[in-house]
Amino acid sequence: MAANMQKMEWDEELALVASEMAASCDTGPSPQRSSTFTHIGWNRRLLPHGVASFSEAIDSWFEEGKDFLYLSGRCGENATCQHYTQLVWATSSHVGCASQLCHRGGDPWEIFACAYSPGGNWEVNGRLVLPYKSGPYCSLCTSSMSGCFRLWDHVGGLCEIPRNPCRMSCGQHGHLNISSCKCKCDAGFTGHFCQVRCSVQCVHGHFKEEECSCLCDVGYGGAECAEKVQFPFHSCDVMIDEDCFTLSSVADTYYGAKIRCQTQGGILGQIHSQKVQDILAFYLSQLETSNEVTNTDFETRNFWIGLTYKPLKESFHWDTGELPGFSSFAFGQPDNQGFGNCVELQASSAFNWNDQRCKTRNRYLCQHAACPQLTCSGDWLVPLYFPQNIHQAPGIMAKQICPSQGPTAVHPAVKAGFGAGNVSALYSDKK
Repeated sequence: MAANMQKMEWDEELALVASEMAASCDTGPSPQRSSTFTHIGWNRRLLPHGVASFSEAIDSWFEEGKDFLYLSGRCGENATCQHYTQLVWATSSHVGCASQLCHRGGDPWEIFACAYSPGGNWEVNGRLVLPYKSGPYCSLCTSSMSGCFRLWDHVGGLCEIPRNPCRMSCGQHGHLNISSCKCKCDAGFTGHFCQVRCSVQCVHGHFKEEECSCLCDVGYGGAECAEKVQFPFHSCDVMIDEDCFTLSSVADTYYGAKIRCQTQGGILGQIHSQKVQDILAFYLSQLETSNEVTNTDFETRNFWIGLTYKPLKESFHWDTGELPGFSSFAFGQPDNQGFGNCVELQASSAFNWNDQRCKTRNRYLCQHAACPQLTCSGDWLVPLYFPQNIHQAPGIMAKQICPSQGPTAVHPAVKAGFGAGNVSALYSDKK
């Protein structure tokens, strides 16, 4: 990786110089100076007309890098590398390009030309100066180029004049607030860098703008909370207190896993105590030998839980909106600094937590309420008990969901200190 690679800016004057060079259809020596630039570097290519586009010509220059030996600063035997080295010359910060149709011997040709400033391809004692310095990106920027420009879909960064103290870009669909270093996204887009096109309609749920996803009301599932969930809708792999956890048999991205859990009427698992962490970690460790990964390029032995990093809030939150009151991150975690926004139970760390890229394909834990403990008598409408949103839960017919529990079933409100006769007072809708 290049430690001092400068961000390249388009320059109209260099484009004019390149246009004049291309118009001459001359492949001889190129001018090294102009009225503005003291040294100009060049890349040119003459090809039969229609054989390649400008982008393909530039790609061909970059392909020369396969023959460049960085440690020795030399090109492979019988190979050409000078187009590549000028293309990646770290201190070349401005470029202008042009093309021109030429006729030679009655045949149409096309010349592609790019002018760079400051130019590169310097030599010392017959040896090429290395085009860039190797190391962590932006670690060797000069004081005048102390900014580090990064795009959301690129791993590295480029040295730049620090016009942007936030060192980030909101792309084509957002506007950067310099004072808060946060993006204001255009309508229809979301994400930390406004990189996600979002058109979700939450039919029976609440829209979560940061994630472009829905938090479904109880009893509904699917990506847009439009599917009525039929009961019973799950069987438990692990029951902890009144919460039921199921383990997926397939791998998916974080948001794919989230939708799959919602389709089953649940949520991605939440861990609010050391007890739950210990039990789940032990259970998963017992499955380790049978937790087969069929494609190591896309799958891991880890499991998603419902915790994500919210850049705008600069903290981790459960999918239901709460801040975690309990944490079990592995040693040195979290460490992905905004790129590992989703949390997994990591097998190599005894299933402690790790922040991971959300596009990673993991298995996942879904969490459901246990079969609701209800007073199953008469036609009273009582709430379906989900720990995360009991107070907002819609009512359903008791006889619809617990006909087999009999008269001994007790609603959680009774456990909390309300008399059995007061359950109907708490939820007084009648059929």
